[in-house]
Amino acid sequence: MPERLYGIRHHGPGSARAVVRELDRQPPDVLLIEGPPEADDLVRWAADDGLQPPVALLGYSVDDPARAAFWPFAVFSPEWQAIRWAVRRGVPVRFFDLPYAYTPDLDREKRARRPVDPIGELAAAAGYDDPERWWEDVVEHRGVPVFAAIEEAMTAIRETAEDDPSDLLREAHMRSVLRAERRRHDDIAVVCGAWHVPALARKVPVKDDTALLKGRRKAKVAFTWVPWTYGRLASWSGYGAGVRSPGWYHHLFAHSSDVVPRWLVDAAGVLRAEGVPTSSAHVIEATRLAEALATLRGRPLAGLAEVTEAAEAVMCDGEPLRTELIARRLVVGERLGAVPDAMPAVPLARDLAAEQKSVRLRPEPTERALDLDLRREIDLRRSRLLHRLRTLDLPWGERTPNRRGTGTFREEWRICWQPEFAVRLVEGSMWGTTVASAATARVTRRADAATTLAEVTELVEICLLADLGDAYPRVLAALDTRAALDADVHHLMAALPALARTSRYGDVRRTDVSGLSAVTAGLLGRICAGLPAAAGSLSDDAAEQLRDGMDGVHQAVALLGDDALRELWLTTIAALAARPGLHGLPAGRLTRLLLDAGRLDGAEVRRRLRLPLTAGGSPASAAAWVEGFLAGGGLLLVHDEALLSLVDEWLADIPAESFEDVLPLLRRTFGGFDAGERQAIGERVARGTGGGGGGGPAAKTVAAIDRERAAMVLPTLSALLGRQLEVR
Repeated sequence: MPERLYGIRHHGPGSARAVVRELDRQPPDVLLIEGPPEADDLVRWAADDGLQPPVALLGYSVDDPARAAFWPFAVFSPEWQAIRWAVRRGVPVRFFDLPYAYTPDLDREKRARRPVDPIGELAAAAGYDDPERWWEDVVEHRGVPVFAAIEEAMTAIRETAEDDPSDLLREAHMRSVLRAERRRHDDIAVVCGAWHVPALARKVPVKDDTALLKGRRKAKVAFTWVPWTYGRLASWSGYGAGVRSPGWYHHLFAHSSDVVPRWLVDAAGVLRAEGVPTSSAHVIEATRLAEALATLRGRPLAGLAEVTEAAEAVMCDGEPLRTELIARRLVVGERLGAVPDAMPAVPLARDLAAEQKSVRLRPEPTERALDLDLRREIDLRRSRLLHRLRTLDLPWGERTPNRRGTGTFREEWRICWQPEFAVRLVEGSMWGTTVASAATARVTRRADAATTLAEVTELVEICLLADLGDAYPRVLAALDTRAALDADVHHLMAALPALARTSRYGDVRRTDVSGLSAVTAGLLGRICAGLPAAAGSLSDDAAEQLRDGMDGVHQAVALLGDDALRELWLTTIAALAARPGLHGLPAGRLTRLLLDAGRLDGAEVRRRLRLPLTAGGSPASAAAWVEGFLAGGGLLLVHDEALLSLVDEWLADIPAESFEDVLPLLRRTFGGFDAGERQAIGERVARGTGGGGGGGPAAKTVAAIDRERAAMVLPTLSALLGRQLEVR
């Protein structure tokens, strides 16, 4: 008897139900399913309860793991339900698509998008502007098989549609497999995308298919099952055969009755979890509204559009953000599949799974915060695991700024597991069979290939964070070599902070950083020797770069806690700060650093400040000095009234034609102060600086207000504040 062709929509719950009903009604001798034949040995795992959808078949080239593809399955996917039906009943089942090993076809994404959208064409012909809504009405909500009608419709579309070469190749192979199966079995069932049914039903000479398939080269490929998520099953994720609402389709498949009220009950649960009061009365009213909308629109059952509109109107009070929350949690869903522990996988993936269990950190598809206290053994191990994975280009976690200050015992992360990390694990297997060995090998290779000092210093810190002790000697040797060859002081200054952090916090993370102190001391010595030459004849941009570099070195020296190194650094910058002709930005910054370090007193600082602020000097140069000096914060001006008076007098004496030139620098400086510091400074200026109780420059400035110019802004201010203002 001829084979039975069940044309389905990938991930269509209505198709899944219809396929199972037809298989129950007429069990075949063999079942053929659209999919990669190299994965036939993995079909048996569908009978294992540990394989929980959504899951995907991962295929990759053994020689080039970056070339990989996924075949996702949800519980409502017709292919998945057909596979489960076959393995439970002992019916032979195999995939019969074109082998993934054919090298011209390794990029599966290219063959997931064809010139025409068949579902869209049928929806347009029926007068629908939404293909998924048409499919819901015709298939999902009808509950009856429509395979013959779909085959007829697809045949009509393909008669006028442009042929896709990759489809023609695939269908030639499918027909070849069908011919072979006909010689072995009398009753064959085929489950494939509806688009291919006309091509499989058509009589094509064997020689034509043979000619099309001839000469195809194969690559060595491997397959396994991996967990998947509904987010990656959604069409917006870029998956060519995806659906817009996998969570909704899961609901349709799981509940054959009371679909609308059950959905709205779940939506109410989502809102309640976020503190939005939602009662049973809301659910009842929303159900009535959804059903009324479906009746008005002539739909057989309220669909996703109707329940969404009803939920937004009744349960969300018209708030789009609440509707988006329901969409994210329910319409798309946050489900992550699972695979059995015994599933064949690359050793690196198995080691990671064991590590995840050991540190009690489950891979989850939803982003969540992770606050680690490195004094706790389990949190320290979690931190090391996350840092090691980042060296393998697997960013399961992203570091976030520590909200609790700059303490060294805490790390804050945002973690979110992505299905495509399975490919990264395959790629990472080239470096080792465990996470630790792979990360060590990767860091060692990067150290050997590094061409700049910055690259190597980054690796030193990675060795600390990820506890890669075996990589540390090679990285340290590379650091010594690069530091000796690099004569650029800016590069040396940029490298020192990471080394200082590594040296200081090695004990916090219980990491051996012996040998780093000598390299760090040598680096600081070279910085101090080369800094005077690097500070000559600076442009504004170069001065800013030098200022930032010196700030980093100053902080690094403080972290090192070595009195001899601190004295060397302070002596160097003290001599540099006193050098005539030094650009104002680094000159002001160095003066501030020396003041904070106790190497200058207030009187000397005020003397140095008067020099660039002297009348006749360049306002721009004076502003640069002030910016460099005050970049450390505004508390100094709050507590040193004489210093504030100097700055205030200088500001008041800046010529009008020069004020606009220096204003951006001043605004950048004072804008960096805390709000409380700015308020305190403003209050002191308003009272009058210089201890005169209101007789200082500020008082003179207030007395000299230009009333005519002040009146020009009053109409705008009055409109903004909503009341009439006037100059007094």
